Amino acid sequence: MGGHGGGDRLNPLGRLPYRRILVRGPSMAPTLKDGDVVLARNGKQPRTGDVVVVTWVTRPGQLSIKRVTDRREGGWHVVGDNPDASTDSRGLGPAQVHAVVVARLWPHPRLLSSR
Repeated sequence: MGGHGGGDRLNPLGRLPYRRILVRGPSMAPTLKDGDVVLARNGKQPRTGDVVVVTWVTRPGQLSIKRVTDRREGGWHVVGDNPDASTDSRGLGPAQVHAVVVARLWPHPRLLSSR
């Protein structure tokens, strides 16, 4: 996933309130597809069903886009909308949420809402 910069380990998305992020891979299909560009709101508190930007302790430099299922000890349980093509909390454990994806910017712009 591209589009991040200026961040650090604690806040990989930087200080700006919103970031554009390029989606890579099929894990969030059909909601988001490889090549989509989304707008993420940095620091927004996630709710169940939100699409979010996360990292895992075991993969600190890798940002991923997943969907929140619930809060668990140690972080958030997140999964991809396409379970057969997703590496997520089912195998990596709880994730740290950094931002909530609020809209797809390209192609076919639209707001994203919780399921």
